[in-house]
Amino acid sequence: MTAHSTTGATVLYDIPGPQTRKRHLVYGIVSTILILALVGWVIYLLFDTDQFTSAKWTPFEYKGIQELLLRGLGNTLKAFAYAAVLSLALGAVLAVGRLSDHRPVRWLATILVEFFRAMPVLVMIFFIFVALKVQPLPALVAGLTLYNGSVLAEVFRTGINSVERGQGEAAFALGMRKTQVTTFVLAPQAVRAMLPTIISQLVVALKDTSLGYLITYEEFLHAGKLIASNLDYDLPFIPVVMVISPIYIGMCMLLSWFATWVAKRQRRNPKTEATGVGPAQPGTLMPEAR
Repeated sequence: MTAHSTTGATVLYDIPGPQTRKRHLVYGIVSTILILALVGWVIYLLFDTDQFTSAKWTPFEYKGIQELLLRGLGNTLKAFAYAAVLSLALGAVLAVGRLSDHRPVRWLATILVEFFRAMPVLVMIFFIFVALKVQPLPALVAGLTLYNGSVLAEVFRTGINSVERGQGEAAFALGMRKTQVTTFVLAPQAVRAMLPTIISQLVVALKDTSLGYLITYEEFLHAGKLIASNLDYDLPFIPVVMVISPIYIGMCMLLSWFATWVAKRQRRNPKTEATGVGPAQPGTLMPEAR
């Protein structure tokens, strides 16, 4: 391939020709038609099964139902806030343990991380709730914290280890202790690499709060379940799903937007921007060079 033919292309991708563009256009039109047909079929089924009748949507007009949903949403956000903060703290502690120079500490942290990562979060929640007889909210938060904290510990450890080794060696050469090197040199640089994964794991924690309804915690899904199983409103299961799902999706998208905003703010932070180096200026020659 000549240099001229590589203009506008990469090693793995060539600019499509006219026939390829026409074929891609046909693929796009066919895919769009199929998607629209699927959406139309779903809408037809919803109307055919009387999911849009006023009897099934009337409950959402009542103040008591609205307060029930808002109370459930508030409980969901409360459980998520506790779990998120505690998971980040536990993840940091376990990551420090896995990076420790002391072998017993490192082994203990490794065992805890691998155990809680392998244990299904629902099993941990049920064990804490049933066997330890803990109240629903602490049981839910504890289960989410143990699982997500162990996952975040690996995220933190991998992020710190991804920083160029020379950064830590230079800090040690300046006389800094390991705690100072990790806190002030390695961790700030690793935040950029870790942030998307951290937010993704927090999204998982937010969605897993819905497991609280299995232990009678009155969160958002539990409130929806109470409404959907009400015979007085003709079992409005689909309407409840259509109301609750966008709210869950919106909260997850809000977390993703927050991560993007933080990343952009970090890139504009003078502390993380590269310092410009001025052009070299002629200096005084040493006596030997005259």
